[in-house]
Parts: sequence; structure tokens; C-alpha cells
Amino acid sequence: MTLRIATWNINSVRFRLDIVERFLRDHAPDVLCLQETKVVDDAFPHAMFEAMGYHHRILNGQRMHHGVATVSRIPLTEDRRFDWQDNGEARHIGARLANGVLIENVYIPAGGDVPDRTLNPKFGQKLDFLGRMLRWSESLRDGTVIVGDFNVAPLECDVWSHKALIDVVSHTPVEVAALAALQASHDWVDLGRHFIAPPERLFTWWSYRATDWRLSDRGRRLDHIWASPEVAAAATGFEVIEDARDWGKPSDHVPQIATFAL
Repeated sequence: MTLRIATWNINSVRFRLDIVERFLRDHAPDVLCLQETKVVDDAFPHAMFEAMGYHHRILNGQRMHHGVATVSRIPLTEDRRFDWQDNGEARHIGARLANGVLIENVYIPAGGDVPDRTLNPKFGQKLDFLGRMLRWSESLRDGTVIVGDFNVAPLECDVWSHKALIDVVSHTPVEVAALAALQASHDWVDLGRHFIAPPERLFTWWSYRATDWRLSDRGRRLDHIWASPEVAAAATGFEVIEDARDWGKPSDHVPQIATFAL
């Protein structure tokens, strides 16, 4: 079968439900992983997803903040939640497909504005979050796809200006090193850069502060789709839906889709 897995930091699923519906109608992924849903599970907008054929939904919501949801047209089993933040925030949901492949949906903390854990506890929490993910990843034995807003742009070509952003949270050397250690811990394949090789441009986020995001194009690649080596071998395509940054009341992130022959 062909399997299409999408990921999108939607920045409030209820506020932007119309553009989620548009994405599902136009691109029809089999599985959509959302981050920053900003809604408790009881208030999740089930009706639209049900009407669109996404009958399988696994949620880990939180009022006004954070939150992740995985919706699917194909069956999902299990409901795993890892508290990699170590404070109860809703930042992860895991599910398993009928073929045994795991789908892990994660929203890594942004880390505040100052890249110093002493001056900025949020930055330390982000690094600790990545450290807990690394320990999980080291012991992982199942074929897995991990997707989400990682809030790290690892390569120099993953930001509009490496020189300008080298000391800006999301692209600092310590964050890049932490993400590289996580990737190495399971030999994860970064499907974005597998299909769109560096230094080719590849961004998934543009600030709301830009009056014309296309003209300035000050983007960063903060969102990722990684796969275990055996699952990555079945990957046949990858795309970024940049036009979604112009839809209605847009998120500052755009969706990505990876296609697999599984």
C-alpha cells in the first residue's frame, strides 16, 4: 500500500479548522499529525474530521497551550504518551499502524529567547527534553516514523541566514548538537533532506512579523519527518505545502507530507 503521513503545527486547530479541512481535501494524507492544537480532548473538533473520513483519532490535548493530535483514515492502535518535558505538558502522542510501524508525534519546546540555561530555564527544559528523547531513541527497536515541530533548524541551509541566526534559539550550536545526537542514536533518516538535498532551500516556518513572508523569505526548517532506516527505505516522496502559509488565517508553520510504499 501507499502510505502518506503529514505533519503540521497548526497553532490552534479550532481557530484554523477551515484550512485544516482545505489541506485534507486537497492533499488527502492517510495520517495527519498536528501539533500545538491548544484544545482539551473533550473540545476537539471531531465532527469535521469524521466527515472527512478520518475516523481514527488519538489525542493528547491541553487547554490553550501545546497539545498534539494524530488523525487517520486507517486504523490506529495503542495510545502512548511520553512526558519528555517532565512536567505534564501535552507534547507527545504515539500510535501504531496495523503493519506494526509506530508513528510518534512530538512538539519540542521552543526554548525561550536566550540560549543559556542559567539565564533562561526554558532553554534548559528544551535541551533536557531532547536528552529524554535520546534515551528513548537509543532503546527503540520498532520501525518508526517520528514527526513534528522539533523547533530546531539543524543545517546552515535550514535558515535564511546562518550568520544572523547562529546565536538565536532554534539554530544555536548546542541545540544543533543535541538534535544530531538524537538522530545518531537510532540512525534516523531525515526524510526532508533525503529528498531535498542540502544546500537546496527547505523552510517550514516564517514569522508572523514579516509583512510579506514570500518576499523576505526569512524562513527556518523547524518541522521534521524522520524514519527508522528500514522504514526510510520504503519512502518514495516528500513535499512541503508552502502555499498553506497564505491560506485564510494561516499558521506560521506549513505542512509536510512523506509518502511510503509499505
